[in-house]
Amino acid sequence: MNSFGLKFRFSTFGESHGAAIGCVVDGVPSGLAIDEEFIQSELDRRRPGQNEFSTARKESDSVEILSGVFEGFSTGTPIAMVIYNRDQKSKDYGSIKDLFRPAHADLTYFSKYGFRDYRGGGRSSARETAARVAAGALAKLLLREVGIEVASGVCAIDGIESSELLFEHAKSSDIYALDPSCEQAQKDAILQAKNDHDSVGGVVCVRASGVMAGLGEPLYHKLDAKLAEAMMGINAAKAVEIGSGAESARLKGSENNDAMRKSGFITNNAGGILGGMSSGAEIFMRVHFKPTPSIFREQQSVDLHGNEVEFSLKGRHDPCVAIRGSIVCEAMMALVLADMLLLNMSSKLSSVKSFYEAKI
Repeated sequence: MNSFGLKFRFSTFGESHGAAIGCVVDGVPSGLAIDEEFIQSELDRRRPGQNEFSTARKESDSVEILSGVFEGFSTGTPIAMVIYNRDQKSKDYGSIKDLFRPAHADLTYFSKYGFRDYRGGGRSSARETAARVAAGALAKLLLREVGIEVASGVCAIDGIESSELLFEHAKSSDIYALDPSCEQAQKDAILQAKNDHDSVGGVVCVRASGVMAGLGEPLYHKLDAKLAEAMMGINAAKAVEIGSGAESARLKGSENNDAMRKSGFITNNAGGILGGMSSGAEIFMRVHFKPTPSIFREQQSVDLHGNEVEFSLKGRHDPCVAIRGSIVCEAMMALVLADMLLLNMSSKLSSVKSFYEAKI
C-alpha cells in the first residue's frame, strides 16, 4: 500500500533514482494557510548532504506545489507536491543489479514482484521519506491551529544514551542530539564507524505537546496502534516504545500507574495514551533504528541465480540513519494526530449539531 490515513490521507510516489518523488494529500480542510517556506524548511531539516554525518548525495529537495492551494490557502481539494531528483548516480549500482544486498529489501521486493529497481533500492529507498516529510509539514500547519506541537531528537547513538532530553537543543545540533553533554561522543561514534566503512544504530525520541484528551478511535484504530504502525513503516525502524515502553514490563502496577491530581498526571508512564486515546498528557515515543545496512565492507550474499558471491558496495549512504530518521518520525506523528483530530470531530452528537446549527 502507498497510502496512509483515513480522513487526513496521503499517498506517495517515486523512486530513489527516478525523475521525482512526491505526495498527494487529501482531507486538508479548506482555508488553511499554506506556508510554503515552512514546508521547505521541514524538507531542509531532512535534506541529505548537509554535513559529514549524513550521505554525500546532494539534493536541494526543493518542493513544488502542483494543486490544492490558491492564493496561499488550501482549497479543500487534494494537495499534490513534487520533489525532483537532481543528484542520482545510478552507475554506482550497476555492480549489484544481479545480487541481493544483506539487510536490504532487495530479496523481498524481488520475491514479491519478480523484478526490482536496483538503483539505490528504488521504491524501498529512504529517499521516499522526503515525501512523508512534505505531507507531515501540512499536518503540522493544521495542528498548529489547535495548539498542538510535535518535536523530535536523537536520544541514543551506538549505545551512547542521553541523560537529558532538550528538544530545543536538538534543533541546532548537527545530529539532532537531545543531550549536549554526550553529543560529541555520539558524533565521534558516527565518524569512527564511517572511517571503518561501517555504520551505527540510534534511538529517536518524539513527542507531542498540547494534545487534547480523546483523540483515537477504539478499538481497531487506536492512537497508540496507529502511531506504532506509522513509526514501524519508516525505513530501518525496528522497535517502538510508548511512554515507559519495555521498562513498564519490569514495574509493578503501583509503580507504573500514573496518579492524577486536578493539575493533571503526576507521572506519564503511559506516554499520554490510555485505552487507545490521548489522555491530555504529553505524547512520548522512542523509535529504535538499526545500523544503516549499506556499508562499504566486503560482504557475503547470493545473486539472482542462487550463486554465492562476495562483494563490496559503492554509493553514498548515511553512517547513521537515525539522524535524518528523526525528522521523518516527527512528520509521521503529526500525520497520525492530524488524522485523529479530524476523525474525532464527529464523535459527539453535540459537535455535529453545533456545526450544522451554525449554518441555519
